[in-house]
This record gives sequence, C-alpha cells and structure tokens, in this order.
Amino acid sequence: MGLLFRRLLPSTVVVSSSLIFQSKNLSSTTNKMAEDWKNAKSVYEFTVKDIKGEDVSLEKYKGCVLIIVNVASKCGYTSKHYKELIELDEKYRDKGLKILGFPCNQFGGQEPGDADSICSFTAKQNVKFDIFEKVDVNGNDAHPLWKYLKSKQGGLLIDSIKWNFTKFIVDKNGQPVERHAANVSPLGLEKNLQQYL
Repeated sequence: MGLLFRRLLPSTVVVSSSLIFQSKNLSSTTNKMAEDWKNAKSVYEFTVKDIKGEDVSLEKYKGCVLIIVNVASKCGYTSKHYKELIELDEKYRDKGLKILGFPCNQFGGQEPGDADSICSFTAKQNVKFDIFEKVDVNGNDAHPLWKYLKSKQGGLLIDSIKWNFTKFIVDKNGQPVERHAANVSPLGLEKNLQQYL
C-alpha cells in the first residue's frame, strides 16, 4: 500500500502544478483582455456573448446605428421601455437601427433570472432585437464594452450607470455619441436617432 502511494504521489503533484500553471496563464490572458477596452477605437473591437452563450463580434453591426441598453425584467421602467424599444426596432430596423439589450441585475436585483427565464420573458414581450448574456455594467467586473461606453460618454456627476435602461447611441462608425438616463423614454430618442440613420 505504501509503495503504491509513493508511485502515485509524484504524478498527482505534476498534474496539480500543471493545472496551477494553466490557471495563471488563463488569468493573465483574461486580465489583458479586460484592460484592452482602454485602447479600443470603436465598439467593433468588442466581442460579447449572446443570450445563448455564443460569441458575437460587434463588427457584425458595422454601418448600423446602435442603441445599447442595460435591461431588466422587473423594473418600474420595464413595461414602457420594452414597448417603446420594440416600437423603435420595428420602425427603424430596415433603416439601419439595431438595438442591443444587455440584462443586468445590479440595480435592485431586478433581473434575477437565468438565460432561460430572460428568453422566456423577452419572447412574451415579442422582442425581436438582440438580447445578450447578463452582465455587470458597473464595478471591477463590468463587461469591457460597458467600461468603454462609460469612458466615451460619461454620466452626470459620475460615469457609473445609475439604473436600468441607460441607453447609449452609437453611430455608424461605431462611436458612442450620446448617453441617456433611464428616465428618458426610448421614443424620446427618435429625433436624435434620425440624424444618425
């Protein structure tokens, strides 16, 4: 029994140290990617995950005007904002508008569900615009895209996102050109959008 243990021990140690080494490499790669947002020239340099967990390069939206918005299913703004975002999507989709919704649970815990429940909710709302994986928009763990958006279009007093349904307008060159708070309704953006479309 003792002999068997001695034979297994070195092998186990090698595997463990290999895993630790790989973990350090992955961590440094992740950290590097997380810092790249500072050098980004447009939103097209970012890759995000859709609600199904698949990678999506924002290059696919080149030449379109974007509304990038943090959404929630249990917020006081939910009903009105989803309804108006859907209206904008239907009216301007063929004219080059794309709406990108990013579920976020950082404000009052108002997006608590998993991907399946978010999909179910948006299907019931008849959402046709693109919904992405749930992300943080504030703090150290904020998605790099959201760090970039905030750096390009700062908020009133502080750059942090203050609530659900903060909306960024991005022009056809991938440049964030406007930021609107939750209390600005999506239809209130219509005149602004028309100058970019």
